[in-house]
Amino acid sequence: MSFRTRLTLLYAMITGGMLLIFGVLIYFLIDTLINQEINATLDSTYQSIQGRLDIDSSGRLYLSQLPTGTIDAHVYVQVWDMDGNLSNASGELVGLSEPLDPGNFNAVQPTRGEITLDDVHMRVLTVPLKVEGRRTIGVVQVATPLVIPDLVKRTVLIVLIFATAFFAGLSALVAWGSLGQILIPLRTATATANQVVHADDLSRRIPYSGRPDEIGQLIEAFNRSLARLERLFNAQQRFLADVSHELRTPLTVIKLNADLIRKMGPDRELLDSITEEADRLRRLVGDLLLLANAESGKLTISMKPVDLDTVLIEVMQEMRLLAGDHVQLKLTAIDQVQVNGDRDRLKQVFINLISNAIKYTPEGGDVSVNLRREANQVQVNIHDTGPGIPAKDLPHIFDRFYRGEKSRTRAKTGGYGLGLSIANWIVDKHGGSIEVDSQEGQGSTFSVLLPLAGV
Repeated sequence: MSFRTRLTLLYAMITGGMLLIFGVLIYFLIDTLINQEINATLDSTYQSIQGRLDIDSSGRLYLSQLPTGTIDAHVYVQVWDMDGNLSNASGELVGLSEPLDPGNFNAVQPTRGEITLDDVHMRVLTVPLKVEGRRTIGVVQVATPLVIPDLVKRTVLIVLIFATAFFAGLSALVAWGSLGQILIPLRTATATANQVVHADDLSRRIPYSGRPDEIGQLIEAFNRSLARLERLFNAQQRFLADVSHELRTPLTVIKLNADLIRKMGPDRELLDSITEEADRLRRLVGDLLLLANAESGKLTISMKPVDLDTVLIEVMQEMRLLAGDHVQLKLTAIDQVQVNGDRDRLKQVFINLISNAIKYTPEGGDVSVNLRREANQVQVNIHDTGPGIPAKDLPHIFDRFYRGEKSRTRAKTGGYGLGLSIANWIVDKHGGSIEVDSQEGQGSTFSVLLPLAGV
């Protein structure tokens, strides 16, 4: 059963149920009013004849005269004495020798009952007449036919049943038509999703120009999901292409050098080249594994108090070996600060950033590092005097395998575009951020901002 059909049935059931409850209330209200009116008629009739009852010399109860002026034409009266003899009866009942309501004839208090006399449904009021409230001297029975009240109640019941069925059906038709219009965007969304699945085209979007209601919000969320999936899919394709490219080049170098060694014999330069490319492959595989574990949630960050100034001094000592005599590496300022984080991962961040600065700085250039406390955070600045980063490349420098200057050789950079991506992920997990300020020909400054411990 379709969603549209289920909603239509639900609306019809709700409408029918409400109308049914309303109809039951209306029916019982009309029934109560009619019964009250009938009972009032019977009571008033008895009251009108009560004062005309008398007892003759023999002790028999009789009614001298029926008060025809005050009795309704459809009300019948019987007066019975203490011996069970019919003393008086209205004209229509002269030939009837039996009580109107035999079942309640011996009742000890006023009682109402319903009978069927000659196929006529009637209500009968039976009142025992007592002297001094104890001895019964006779019985009065007052009756009125219920033909018209029964007809009214049956008519009301039929009208309510047909009205309930009619309006429930009308509600179902209106709901069916309205839901058809409302669900058009959802059908469009389903068709678009099927097209995406069958055509592998994540660029498709669901057209929607309606109100920003729940369906509009759903479609907007679906379109955002498609856009995100498209970006992730394209990034994955680029990632696979970049990984293939990065792996192909060192493998090609290793194969060529191996072929030369096989033909010409061992050569130190060829062996050093093979070792260098093998190390590059090892680092690439290690970084790829690190990113994969990070994205899958398997890479944990152990948060402990860390003396960041001590970590930075250790990194500077290691990086001076990389800088050698080609680049001047300077620690211009350092404050004693403590942060909450993973010591090894933070050290990896500064190694990546400082090594990048050294590699991109020409011989004779400077790389300066400073650490200072600012309000409730710490900032580490790494400035180089390299060629700088073009403005068009700045938004992409943290993307995997991104290198703006495609003409740079590996010997020059020694990188493959994962170091900054890893550093950015680590800093983000520590609740910090990395900012870049760079202009072509004026060098670059990478700023790492981390919250202080206890903040």
